[in-house]
Amino acid sequence: MIELLAPAGNLEKLKIAVLYGADAVYIGGKKFSLRARASNFTIPDIRAGAAFCHEHAAKVYVTVNIVPHGEDFAGLSEYLRDLENAGVDGIIVTSMDYARVAKEVAPKLELHLSTQFSASNSAALNFFKELGFQRAVLAREVGLREIAEIRKHTDIDLEVFIHGGMCVAYSGRCMLSNHMTDRDANRGGCAHSCRWLYSLRKDGLEISDRFRIGSKDLEALRAVPELMRLGVKALKIEGRMKSVHYIATVVRAYRMLIDEYLRTGRVSDFAFYEEELLKAENRSACTGFLFGSPGPEGHLYDESAGPSNDFLGIVLDYDEKTGIVTAEQRNNFGTGAEVEFFGPKLANTRFRIGELYDGNMEPLDVARHPRQVVKFPVPFKLNRYDMFRRV
Repeated sequence: MIELLAPAGNLEKLKIAVLYGADAVYIGGKKFSLRARASNFTIPDIRAGAAFCHEHAAKVYVTVNIVPHGEDFAGLSEYLRDLENAGVDGIIVTSMDYARVAKEVAPKLELHLSTQFSASNSAALNFFKELGFQRAVLAREVGLREIAEIRKHTDIDLEVFIHGGMCVAYSGRCMLSNHMTDRDANRGGCAHSCRWLYSLRKDGLEISDRFRIGSKDLEALRAVPELMRLGVKALKIEGRMKSVHYIATVVRAYRMLIDEYLRTGRVSDFAFYEEELLKAENRSACTGFLFGSPGPEGHLYDESAGPSNDFLGIVLDYDEKTGIVTAEQRNNFGTGAEVEFFGPKLANTRFRIGELYDGNMEPLDVARHPRQVVKFPVPFKLNRYDMFRRV
């Protein structure tokens, strides 16, 4: 069975990812992880997250994927034991020595090879399988034809990125951030220097003062059926630093597409799923290298594409007797706002907000305070963690 693997930057995002359809999540701890600026998880949070995942028949993997320097081994053994004891299912690693230590001190943890290692052929993957790896996250530069060939010559589980940010360098091997900001991209400190605005000059003449050298994001909806036919084990979404709205929207869209394909053997309308993704915080996107090299026109980053719908709030409770929803505001909205509700079990449903109250049922015209608790009548059933956004 295919695994939809989602990112989670904190415990709330982990719960959202699982409830909206992820079969597994990957998270980072406070150490040894490449997303140092994400909220990340303490060991108690990891334990709570693993318990929540297992209660919902999902798995949790922890990134231990920095490229370590000599000082990056202190506390590693204790940390890996803590992960195993917390109920973590596996770890994602780049360092072979981190893998060796994990096998010695925490043998119950599955070993997954990080995309940072740039594995792009079956000979390398068979080597890693001999070292005890159960899964490999393929280099993002590998296309569908290559994946088909790789699948023929190795039985290690394959994981492929299908959505999210892509590094302009080969599978993350970039030094721009190190040189320009003294922040080590391969030890969690990337400053995304490739996405800054640069002046482009030729023969002393300025061609552009808004040139970027970064990559567009990956959006591979149309590759999912072929990846499933090829026997890829896991389809991976990037974005541990993204919002709960992003996680919910993207996971839900891919979940629906995967389920439709499993149920019918086809995808009836890719455009519907593409429109759903545009409601999240998406930048301009491409299909990466899955259908062949996109070339500079299709690959290089251009101006950001903002979300088509503003995320307005998340449902905290719904009283079926009174029809009153209690919600936490995430963006300014007021009476008369036309919104779209959606959720793990709720199809997109439009509604115009009439009455609006604060948490004490005092009338409001506008919910303007961050994370303000508000109440308003809605004539259909809602559940905790359903969301709504501006139409």
